[in-house]
Amino acid sequence: MHANAVLTPRARLNLGRLVVLNKVTVADAARRFQCAYQTAKRWAGRFRELHDAGIEVTVEHMRDRSSRPHRSPNKTPQPLVRKIVHHRWKRKVGPVELAGIVGVPASTVHAVLKRCGISRLSQVDRVTGEPVRRYEHDAPGDLLHQDVKKLGQIPDGGGHRMVGRRQGRKHRAATAGKKRNAHGNKKMGHTYVHTVVDDHSRVAYAETHDDETALTAAGVLRRAVLWFAARGVVVQRVLTDNGSCYRSTLFRRQCHDLDLAHKRTRPYRPQTNGKVERFHRTLAAGWAFRRLYLSESARRKALPAWLHEYNCHRLHSAIGKATPISRLTNLPGQYI
Repeated sequence: MHANAVLTPRARLNLGRLVVLNKVTVADAARRFQCAYQTAKRWAGRFRELHDAGIEVTVEHMRDRSSRPHRSPNKTPQPLVRKIVHHRWKRKVGPVELAGIVGVPASTVHAVLKRCGISRLSQVDRVTGEPVRRYEHDAPGDLLHQDVKKLGQIPDGGGHRMVGRRQGRKHRAATAGKKRNAHGNKKMGHTYVHTVVDDHSRVAYAETHDDETALTAAGVLRRAVLWFAARGVVVQRVLTDNGSCYRSTLFRRQCHDLDLAHKRTRPYRPQTNGKVERFHRTLAAGWAFRRLYLSESARRKALPAWLHEYNCHRLHSAIGKATPISRLTNLPGQYI
């Protein structure tokens, strides 16, 4: 049924009952339902056909029938479809190159790829060549993704990304409290951003630390679970990679104390934890390297404000251009 259809399936059902059961003329029914005579006759005929066959007519019977033909003699043979899909997975090339491999027009190859849902290379896994499998848990708290983003610290006065290499080296040399490496240059060290992202809502929690030890990771998980609990979210399980801090006994005990099921990704498959990996890209572009910070402490102080913007105001394309916080069932009076 198209968007401008006069009759809905329920209205078609009422029209058919009026004509067939109540013996109203088709012309009167057409005037009553404000549609053409031919339209009223068609739906009355559908109702009469089913009624005479002893079928109890419902709304489903009055929906538009598929216009797909019963036979398609010129349809691409299934063995050829499998061959096209196989080479798409294996070679990861476009319709023109595939057309030369399988010996059919590129338009046919494109039509097959589109029907199979792999017409864009972004829909194909880069490693295996198979279609990308996306998932989303049904409710907030069903699964949390946890990971660490490692960032080089900013020297006092600004880093080289913003002020250039030459000035960046001067700022690095002038930064106090840093040790020197074997070449005499100051070692700025790293900031470790421990992030936790809810699978369903994409609401994010993050903390900055100077290490990625098991003690820090376990503490971040505990505080994240409490943070989500304050917003009405009961966490069921957590997914991490195979980093040493997540394989530790301390982290396992923390999951046990919080009554969480701990799952780890398959080795060398960061795609499994893709939601938090994609969040790290947004984090880097929107906060870490968005503007000039005159020190590492200034950048760290800017993180809570950016997280509030991300959770409460930034529209997320993966959840229908809604804000992540809108997917949480907060109690009245609760604010992030």
